[in-house]
Amino acid sequence: MSATTYIILAYTAIVLGLGGYIGFLMSRSAELGKRERQIELLGGDDVR
Repeated sequence: MSATTYIILAYTAIVLGLGGYIGFLMSRSAELGKRERQIELLGGDDVR
């Protein structure tokens, strides 16, 4: 394989990795938002 092929494969791996990481962060953020609302409903007045 040529150097260009390796560069394209590396770029693809980086893009897929970043996409997966951003997806993970978004799902984690949604979970934390749900938890925050749950704490507020339970009377956690000290939540910022």
